[in-house]
Amino acid sequence: MNKTPPKYPLRFFRWFCHPDYVEDIEGDLLERFEKRPSRWLFTLDVLRLFRPEIIKPVSGMQKLNNYGMLKHHLKISYRNLLRRKSFTLINIGGLVMGLTITILISLWINYEFSFDRQNDHYNRIARVMLHQSVNEEVQTKGTIPFPLSIELEKQYADDFEHVVLSTWSGDFTLSSNEVEVTTRGAFMGESAPNLMSLNMLYGNRNSLSEASSALISASTAKSLFGGEDPIGKTITTHQNWSMTVTGIFEDIPSNSRFHRINFIGSWSVYEASIQWINKMSWNGASFHLFVQLREGVNMDVVSEKISPIVQDHLTPERKQYNTKIFLHPMKDWHLRSNWKNGIRTGGEIQYIWWFGIIGGFVLLLACVNYMNLSTAQSIKRAKEVGIRKSIGTNRVQLITQFLTESVFIVFIAFLIASLATFFALPYFNLLTSKDIIMPLSSPYFWAFGLGFAVLVGLLSGSYPALYLSSFNATQVLKGTYQNTLSAVLFRKFLVVFQFTIAMILIIGTLIIAQQINYAGKRLLGYNQSGIISIQMKTGDHWNKNEVIKNELLSSGLISHFTQTSASLTEVWTEYGDISWKGKDPNFQSWFCAFFVNHNYGETISWKIIDGRDFSTEMSSDSSTIIINEAAANYMQLNDPVGKIVKWNKNFKIIGVVKNLLVESPFSEVRPTVYVVNRGDMANHQLLKLNPKVPTLKAIEGIEDIYKQHVSKVPFTFEFVSDVHEEKFKSINRIGMLSTVFAVLAIFISGLGLFGLAAYIVEQRTKEIGIRKVLGASIFSLWKLLSSEFVLLVLIACFIALPFAYYFLSDWLEDYEYRIQIQEWLLVASCLGALFITLLTVSAKSVKAAFANPVESLRNE
Repeated sequence: MNKTPPKYPLRFFRWFCHPDYVEDIEGDLLERFEKRPSRWLFTLDVLRLFRPEIIKPVSGMQKLNNYGMLKHHLKISYRNLLRRKSFTLINIGGLVMGLTITILISLWINYEFSFDRQNDHYNRIARVMLHQSVNEEVQTKGTIPFPLSIELEKQYADDFEHVVLSTWSGDFTLSSNEVEVTTRGAFMGESAPNLMSLNMLYGNRNSLSEASSALISASTAKSLFGGEDPIGKTITTHQNWSMTVTGIFEDIPSNSRFHRINFIGSWSVYEASIQWINKMSWNGASFHLFVQLREGVNMDVVSEKISPIVQDHLTPERKQYNTKIFLHPMKDWHLRSNWKNGIRTGGEIQYIWWFGIIGGFVLLLACVNYMNLSTAQSIKRAKEVGIRKSIGTNRVQLITQFLTESVFIVFIAFLIASLATFFALPYFNLLTSKDIIMPLSSPYFWAFGLGFAVLVGLLSGSYPALYLSSFNATQVLKGTYQNTLSAVLFRKFLVVFQFTIAMILIIGTLIIAQQINYAGKRLLGYNQSGIISIQMKTGDHWNKNEVIKNELLSSGLISHFTQTSASLTEVWTEYGDISWKGKDPNFQSWFCAFFVNHNYGETISWKIIDGRDFSTEMSSDSSTIIINEAAANYMQLNDPVGKIVKWNKNFKIIGVVKNLLVESPFSEVRPTVYVVNRGDMANHQLLKLNPKVPTLKAIEGIEDIYKQHVSKVPFTFEFVSDVHEEKFKSINRIGMLSTVFAVLAIFISGLGLFGLAAYIVEQRTKEIGIRKVLGASIFSLWKLLSSEFVLLVLIACFIALPFAYYFLSDWLEDYEYRIQIQEWLLVASCLGALFITLLTVSAKSVKAAFANPVESLRNE
């Protein structure tokens, strides 16, 4: 068999590793090395790592002391950093920014993915939800009919270990021995502690099964009872429902779906107190339902099995909505909870990946800076490489030297970035509304962080190391070496890449800001100024309503007082069984409904565009309704006033109002009907403050009056305008984070550009001096030095624009009420990038243009 090694190193490597060619090759390899050492040394060094028994050290070369070599590399790296201070500051500064952002985002992503994972049965817990079809559009709801829980417990006991019915979580005022505490809680089934994996400090997870029992969190127990033993004590809610404390659980962590729950009342207490519950039919949907599957049961199979249960029990007129229930796994509650037309469209997971990618790009920009500046300054280090090669240093050792230097720089940057992260984390938590802590005591954090720093060092130093180590020693020492065309093109590519990313972030920030501004200026359809909303919680709110109203109006603190079934910023009630003359029998109607007092419209100053408002002087108004514009269009009524609507009984439309923006400012207003309030439907009181009375004084006076008549609960209220602004919180957070990233990206890119400009100016100092002696103007010199960078940024703009347009158009699709991306915004972004480029480059080019040519030519 022919044992002659192949010609090229790669084929040689394959040949060498083949077991048939192991023997009798050492001499041939050494002979080839002696003839062409530069070609074969790297191959020999690599192969020696894998086959030490075959390839012995080359004659004349001593085995290196690894520790001594590392110490030598670090010493050289340290000296190079001190010698090139501007290069060091630019690189470390950019890397610190990139690493700080990366650490913050990594902590945030880890926090988001940790939601609910502290639960013992994380993979077996789900929430029961339902889909309903309305005119071929599927709506997804998180509330279920009351009888469903009983059906699942009885008919599907083999599939479910726990079935837990729960009310909506809300604020409760708990009292014991004249001590009152307002906290968040809910009434739940007896299996709730097991399903929630509560860490019980007193009592056990079966404590909720006892009659009239309640569980409270450790912090609530401390507020109510101080240091006393709370077990067996009686607590009373603001509804005058008394319960016995049978267990204390550890406060639920913030990264849990149940983290705001500090009070859990027994479902038996709620059921005994609310008599109408047992009369609820399958047609209603007012409660939450959580389930835990038995070990080994497939969630998808069970979800498909129980899907038709509700539909099978609905009345004939409700079957048209084709209701299907399904299980939404706990692992998807936090990150994948958005639905559109019956299909899960994501949720918070979109923002996590989006900002994770952006954070990675910001770090990559810092790495690009290092590559760019390292290769740009290659001529300065060329002689160093030439001398080291001439005294016997091989390419592997040079590569190791340059990689050690880059890892050393990144390691310093990582330590500084860790410190910066520690101080920045509180502000980051405010920005993201999270409670993230820095795990300084975790060995995993430091192991991952240092490992990541090494990886970033190897990434950023890989190209410079390979490029610098490839210099020809003869050319370098003769002084004939110049930067290769490939190196110059690579640097230009990196500049274009940097500014492409920066441009996309800048355009994204401007589009998000414009979308927020667009929705913020949207007409509300009412005047929210000075309106406060008070939720009615106790019998005193209803029984003393007229007394409170008269006292408030006579005090002059308010100008209007009204009641409604929901706040001005939420929809609590929806109906589908509404019909009218001319309605298509196959058309499935669905309306939002508000039950209001006669003076509701006067209080909020809504706009009647057709017909009239409710009036106390019209006794027939108990059988009338007012609709909004969206409802008139939905019902296809050109002249709706006077038309009859059938809804349990006949109602006459007496007016049409402009659309009231009640829900999301980024969604279209839904068809809505307003009906004169029945006594049992009022849940909120709306108060219009007297503009002539200072707000603080008015609130204090209102609180005094409420304390006189509703003493069982603390006085709580909310400004309608504040609640409306809260709806911008999520997109505002996106906007703020995008702004931070965009600023950092452009700053890092500008930092690299500044370093490149400084290097080029330094390289062309004599050329500038000669041009100036020959009569070149300051402007022409500035143009000469700046034009190349301007061209690169223009190329980046043309690349970034289509990418930005595509991604942002896709993002805007999530909002029904949205802007159209305008061309002038894209042009303005490009002009802004060009301005930053010129400003950055001019800092060096103008200084060089004004320099005395005598100084630059003195050495010639």
